[in-house]
Amino acid sequence: MLNSQRSLSELPKMSAASQVERAVLEEEFNWLLKEEVHAVLKQLQDVLKEASRRFSMPTPGLESQLKQENFILGSSTMDQVKGVLTLQGEALTQADINLKVAKNNQALHFQFREDKQWKLQQIQDARNHVTQALQLLSSHDDSYHFKTGAEVNKLMDAVMLQLTRARNRLTTPASMTLPELATSGLMKMFTPPMPGDVMVNFYINLSKLCLTVYQLHVLPPNTTKNFKPAGSSVLHNPGAMFELNSNRFEVSHVHKVECVVPWLNDTLVFFTISLQLCQQLKDKISVFSSFWNYRPF
Repeated sequence: MLNSQRSLSELPKMSAASQVERAVLEEEFNWLLKEEVHAVLKQLQDVLKEASRRFSMPTPGLESQLKQENFILGSSTMDQVKGVLTLQGEALTQADINLKVAKNNQALHFQFREDKQWKLQQIQDARNHVTQALQLLSSHDDSYHFKTGAEVNKLMDAVMLQLTRARNRLTTPASMTLPELATSGLMKMFTPPMPGDVMVNFYINLSKLCLTVYQLHVLPPNTTKNFKPAGSSVLHNPGAMFELNSNRFEVSHVHKVECVVPWLNDTLVFFTISLQLCQQLKDKISVFSSFWNYRPF
């Protein structure tokens, strides 16, 4: 009984202490909303501007022209496919490919027609998402006053969504069916024209620019082989089958070569840093929110 009475007598003191603590926390939280949030937004803008700059590096001395970079494709384990790709921002402006055909060891050579270039949609989409993230951040300049933690979280969620989409475009190449590859505009870009039993595909995987070459053979109309069309995939394996214009094909050989694009690696690092900054700010907001929701009495 005495313990119960003592507890009741201490309630006003505890409540007063709690009120002081709450006042201090409210002051800290207001400082967070007024000062620290804007400091983080400035950091985010600086990092994402660097990321954005990587997508459009100018030629030294020619600021109006995007820098052209040549990348040598090859593999230490095979020499069936070799090539040189010229990348200018989001566009492949030239591709020079040498292919040794397995069945007769014949050497084939293809390159882009002079009037053609191939847009890498993954790079274009990633850049657009970075631009959207920067627009979200710039819409809340230093004069803007955030009133609640929920408002900050909403902005961080929107920015993180754009950054996650940008990163996913570079880390997750599009899946395609073999008929889609066979009829894509890429197949019409080369001189001399690609033969009907060869297909190619370009894509980005993380910081790598990849080239896949498929060699095909036509399945006889009266074949007893169990025909099962392959589904959609980033990389199809030998034995994959498909039908096009009443003809049935099977993939006989697959050759994949790649090269590292250093500025794509930089960009992925900037995405990671930016996502961490967003999450750290959300975590700080969460600490205050958990206190407001805690009621000891």
